[in-house]
Amino acid sequence: MRRLLPVTDLTTRAPRPEAATDREWTLDELAEAYAYPGGERPWLRANMVTTLDGAAQHDGRSQGISCATDMRIFGTLRGLADVVLVGAETVRLEGYRPARAREAFAQRRAAAGQGPAPAIAVVTASLDLDFSLPLFVSPLVPTLVITGAGAPSDRVHAARDAGAEVLFAGEGAVVEPARAVAELAARGHTRLLTEGGPRLLGQFVAAEVLDELCLTVSPMLTAGGAQRIATGPGVTVPERFSLTSLLEEAGFLFSRYGKI
Repeated sequence: MRRLLPVTDLTTRAPRPEAATDREWTLDELAEAYAYPGGERPWLRANMVTTLDGAAQHDGRSQGISCATDMRIFGTLRGLADVVLVGAETVRLEGYRPARAREAFAQRRAAAGQGPAPAIAVVTASLDLDFSLPLFVSPLVPTLVITGAGAPSDRVHAARDAGAEVLFAGEGAVVEPARAVAELAARGHTRLLTEGGPRLLGQFVAAEVLDELCLTVSPMLTAGGAQRIATGPGVTVPERFSLTSLLEEAGFLFSRYGKI
C-alpha cells in the first residue's frame, strides 16, 4: 500500500516516507493514519465500500467487493472505536458477531481509557432481532440496542433478558440519529463508527450528524440493482466533505473524507 494524499506531514511539512513506498503497512501505522481527532465531542465516522459503478454489495453482502487490505482497515477502525453502530437489517444479512479483543490494539485502547473491544450498537425501531445469537448472549462487552421510546415492550424485555443494554433515542418507534449520538456520548462513547447498512448511513447523512466517511473504492463493476452506500430521504442541500487522506493498493482506493 502507498499513500497518495497527503504527501507531506501536515505539521512539519516534511515529505512522508510512506508516500513513495508500496509495501504492507503495520497495524500501528494504520492506527495512526486513522486516528480519531482529539477533543471531547463525539465523532461519528462511517466505513463503507463501493464498486466503480456505485454498488455497496454483491449478492446481498459487502464481502464480495472487498479485499484483504480493506478488511485490515475494517479491523483497525473497529480497534479504535468505542462503539460500532449498525442497522438491524445489516445484523440479519451479514451475520454480525460481537467485536473481539485484539492484542495489537490492547495497549492503545487501555491508554485511551477504552474497554478491551468496542461495543456493538444495533439501531432498530421494531427490535425484530434474534436475541439468542452470540451478538447478544456472549459479547465481550454488552451489546447496545438503540430504539425509540415507543418500541414494543415485549421486545425491549427480550433484549434486556438476553443481556443487551437498551437505549432510547427518540419518541414513538423512530430513532433520531442526533439523539442516538448524544445518548452514546452521555455514556462516554465519543469515538463512534458506523458500518451501515445503507439505510442507517442515509439516516445519519440526512440528519447531518456524520463527521467522516472512510470509503473504499473497489476496482470492480457489478451492474445489477445493488444498493448505494446510503439510501433513504435525500437532503435539501448536499453537504460538502473534504478529502483528507487517500491510500492505494492493487487498484483499491482507501479514502477519508471529513466534514468541512
